[in-house]
Amino acid sequence: MSEIDSKNDVSVETTDAASLLGTERIGKLLLKFSIPAVTGMLVNALYNVVDRIFVGQGVSEVALGGLSLVLPLMTIGLAFGMLFGVGAANMISMRLGQGRKRDAENALDHCFYLLIGISVVMTTVGIIFMDPILSLLGAEPGSPALVYAKDYFHIILYGMVFSMVGFGLSHCTRAQGFPKITMCAMLIGAGLNTILDPIFIFIFKWGVEGAAWATVISQFVSAVFILYFCMSKKAVVQLRPLHFRPRKSILFQIMAFGSAQFLLQFLISGIQLINNKSAGWYGPAALGVNGGEAALSGMNIVGAILMLILMPVFGISQGAQPILGYNYGAKNYRRVLKAYLGAIGAATLICVLGFAVVQFFAPYIVKVFVPDGSPALMEFTPRAMKTMMLFLPLTGYMVISTNFFIVTGRPKISIFLSMFRQCIVLIPCILIFGKIWGLWGVIAAVPVTDGVSFILIAVLISLEIKKLK
Repeated sequence: MSEIDSKNDVSVETTDAASLLGTERIGKLLLKFSIPAVTGMLVNALYNVVDRIFVGQGVSEVALGGLSLVLPLMTIGLAFGMLFGVGAANMISMRLGQGRKRDAENALDHCFYLLIGISVVMTTVGIIFMDPILSLLGAEPGSPALVYAKDYFHIILYGMVFSMVGFGLSHCTRAQGFPKITMCAMLIGAGLNTILDPIFIFIFKWGVEGAAWATVISQFVSAVFILYFCMSKKAVVQLRPLHFRPRKSILFQIMAFGSAQFLLQFLISGIQLINNKSAGWYGPAALGVNGGEAALSGMNIVGAILMLILMPVFGISQGAQPILGYNYGAKNYRRVLKAYLGAIGAATLICVLGFAVVQFFAPYIVKVFVPDGSPALMEFTPRAMKTMMLFLPLTGYMVISTNFFIVTGRPKISIFLSMFRQCIVLIPCILIFGKIWGLWGVIAAVPVTDGVSFILIAVLISLEIKKLK
């Protein structure tokens, strides 16, 4: 198909749903796209948070640490979902802005099969190499936390394909102008998970396996909902699996557009693994005999709260993405700048509110997860939470600015910024500070990294804004 044909392939339906991205008021568009995206991402975070709350209350503190061990593996799955989902979504919004609907459909078809393929590979590898993988996750040999981790993860693996397809395609649905569909899919899944968790854990007495089954069933229902819409005539860009024709050029473009988010999530998985290892190494010296397991459970709680705060920020970033991508593709740079600044304002507001809640109510937050936590857990977790989120008010600016380079067609800068924060600064700080100050050095590495990263991003984005103006 020639490019001329592709550009001419614009239906009235596309015009109605997508062209508003280039004409409607920016403030209204940000609300229209960001509120469903924020709701969806917040609901997505609740999958893990709800699991942890019910496991901490209904099983044990050690079981909560077992879920922390599995978190890096689940984050890797999320990374691949973002690689193909966010990559295809960026491509779809830009192609619609250029009037190239068929190219947008090709991107969606590629995304669908890529998500299925990688989920099958990850499930197979996880089942075959379950024990070797879990042995590397950070707990001491023979720790009861490892038993809980295995019980939970072997069930999660069977639902990996549902998780990947539902999460990946939700980005594509939002990119073509239907953020409410994404929100509904996630609300259905998270609502069902919240209902099933207490039934399976408290009534059926299935323990961590009950939490895993609740998650898998909920993700299956959510994936079916989003798939049904993508294949219906209501979608601007329809999923047509039988018309799929693989093309290397589209594959490489999707991976290029999604590479920054993928790398960020993949590096986050590495950080989670290092934090788990550090908790095992330095926990006993800092917190006593069972300090390793207490630190592991505490890091799990801190990670859950941080996720709960940052997921809405990622939602704002994703809600702004089709607005930024469409208008950049249409060369309407004034609207691009206005959308960027509006997204920063909303993201910063969320981070400031989250910071205030953590600083004032950290001990009470911990008790929501573990009402009768051990003295070591109650000593470590509130202090760690306050320290690690010291520069949280700056995070919204950094997330939106990093994503800004993706929608303007320069993902390499976003990749560099992600690499800089996670690899060049954070990992060395964790290792060096841990050697010097033990467990509290590991905790202090996070705010130090945030401060350094903010300075670099501020310099680069100021240069970018000058060019855009």
